[in-house]
Amino acid sequence: MSRLVTIYGGSGFVGRYVARRMARLGWRVRVAVRRPAEAGFVRPYGAPGQVVPVLCNIRDDASVRAAMLGADAVVNCVGILNALGKNTFDAVQDEGAGRIARIAADLGVPHLVHVSAIASGDSDYARTKAAGEAAVLAAYPAAVILRPSVIFGTDDSFFNRFGGMARMMPLIPLPGAGTRFQPVHVEDVAQAAVLGATGAAAPGIYELGGPEVMTLRQVMDRILSVIQRKRVVMGLPVAFGMPLAFGADMVQAITGGLVENKLVTRDQLRSLRHDTVVSDGARGLHDLGIQPTGVDAVLPEYLWRFRPAGQYAAIKDSARNLKA
Repeated sequence: MSRLVTIYGGSGFVGRYVARRMARLGWRVRVAVRRPAEAGFVRPYGAPGQVVPVLCNIRDDASVRAAMLGADAVVNCVGILNALGKNTFDAVQDEGAGRIARIAADLGVPHLVHVSAIASGDSDYARTKAAGEAAVLAAYPAAVILRPSVIFGTDDSFFNRFGGMARMMPLIPLPGAGTRFQPVHVEDVAQAAVLGATGAAAPGIYELGGPEVMTLRQVMDRILSVIQRKRVVMGLPVAFGMPLAFGADMVQAITGGLVENKLVTRDQLRSLRHDTVVSDGARGLHDLGIQPTGVDAVLPEYLWRFRPAGQYAAIKDSARNLKA
C-alpha cells in the first residue's frame, strides 16, 4: 500500500501545494481541516480516493490523533494572521503546533515537517511562532522546521491585498515602508516541505527566502509596475497606522468576528517593525537543492486582474502598435 501523509491545514494557501506535490509522488494524502466539506477541491489533486479531506480541530488531542493514525509523515501548515474567537495565536501557533508534534512522537510517525515563519519582535504572531517551534522541537527533536519569509503565489494574501488597494486608492498610505522582506514562491516552500516529509531533507531549521530582498515600498512599486497603474505611495511610520488598525480591530471584536478585520490589525503593524529576511549563515533553499523563484517570473501570472484592462491588457497594448 502507498504511504500516507497527513497535512494539517492542507486546504490552505501553502497546504494545498504540498498536498498536490505529495499526490504526484504517489502518496495517499489526508487533508486535516476544520471544514472538510469546503475542502473538496483538493480531491482532484490525485486519483479517486487518493486525496481525502478529514475533519480535524488542532485544539483537540483526540481530533489531531484520529487524523494522524497510520501516517508515515505529517506536515503542519496551520497558521493565522488574525486571531478570531477560540482560534487565538496561542491556541493555534503555540499549543496546536506542540500538540501535533507530541502526538506524532507518541505514534512514532517517521517524519514531521512544521511550517513556521521568519518572525521576530513583540507581536503575538512572532511570539507564538517562536513558542510553537520550541514546543515542536521539545516533543520531536528530529522535525524539519521551515521558516519562510512572506510567501507569494496565486492565492496569496500579501501581493493580492496590495494589488487590490492599488486598484481602488489613488493615494496609498504605507506604514513600515522601509521594512525589508525576502519574498519566497509558494511552490518553493511546498517543495521544501515535501523533501522533509519524504525524508530527503535533514532534520533542523531552514529559513526560506527568494533571490531578492525588497522593502515594502519596493514591493508596492513592483506591484504598480505589473498592474500598470500610477499611484502616489506615502511611506509612514508604523505608529501612524495604529488608530486605523485599532478601529478595525474593535469592529471585529464588537461583532464577535462576524465582521473580520481584513484591512490591517495592530498585531500585523507590530510585525512590520521588523525585517523578514533570511539570517546570515542560516540553512535555506539552496541547502535543499531548490533554486529560488523570483517575483518577476510569477507576479504577472495572477496580478493581471488588477490592471485597468484586466485580462485584455496585453491585447490592448498590442493593438496600439497596429497601423491603420
